[in-house]
Amino acid sequence: MNNTALHHRVRKAVFPVAGIGTRFLPATKANPKEMMPVVDKPLIQYAVEEAIAAGIEELIFVTSSSKRAIEDHFDSHFELETKLKAAGKDDLLQIVRSVLPEGISCVYIRQPEALGLGHAILCAKQVVGADPFVVLLADDLMCDAGQTSCLKQMVSQFQRVQGSIVAVEQIDLKDSSKYGMVGFPEAFHGFGQITQIIEKPKREDAPSRLGVVGRYILTPEIFAELEKVKPGAQGEIQLTDAIAALLKHQAVYALEFAGKRYDCGSKLGYLQAIVAYGLRHPEVAVEFQKYLQSMVSTEHA
Repeated sequence: MNNTALHHRVRKAVFPVAGIGTRFLPATKANPKEMMPVVDKPLIQYAVEEAIAAGIEELIFVTSSSKRAIEDHFDSHFELETKLKAAGKDDLLQIVRSVLPEGISCVYIRQPEALGLGHAILCAKQVVGADPFVVLLADDLMCDAGQTSCLKQMVSQFQRVQGSIVAVEQIDLKDSSKYGMVGFPEAFHGFGQITQIIEKPKREDAPSRLGVVGRYILTPEIFAELEKVKPGAQGEIQLTDAIAALLKHQAVYALEFAGKRYDCGSKLGYLQAIVAYGLRHPEVAVEFQKYLQSMVSTEHA
């Protein structure tokens, strides 16, 4: 147990959103990938809503000069709100105003150069301070499927163990080179302390089938480790390397969360998310399901 974080609550969340989004060019040439919509909300809003629902009060966006759309999205829009109010469109007005609930603060930090996830988190050091904090990667859209959200599950465990936690899921070992893979001292039953975390290992070097996905709770001691990490390929500082150093002197845990992750950093995962959320959306679900069924019927006719 980490005594320095004993009984601390998690109130701050870091969103690394400075990436270029090359896998979605040309769509991301002028628009941030985090602003790509899934039905009627951008990816970043789903991540923010998950954070707020888990008790987060301060949102820290590590951004770049090309990501002003994210700042604008969470800012008030006086002209739009005035027009909606004048037109009597109170339902839409409420939607616009609820993008950022009252009592939630936003901080924007520029990452001067894209030097990896670890570097992005290090940019938030002064704002995070000595508090435990959450990291959410908006590319990973976590669908709770009616259950407690991934982050809420993690926060609940943190309140018990007061240590860093990474979210994990079962990974096909042929894809191990895309993930940080974790290892355990004994059989893993959904939650437990890790003994290894390896950045993008070959299949034969993976310590288990569990890979880290885009949700973390980290103690502030991670910053000291990030400052010591030697840059890897293309000068990037990897968060995985810092966590590997941290677990040598502080407990780090893994949680295999209940729910489903959509990898919206890939075209296929993004399309899958649109279908899944479209089928859940109260406005379009029924007609959308009929449309998909008709498409399947046509294909098999």
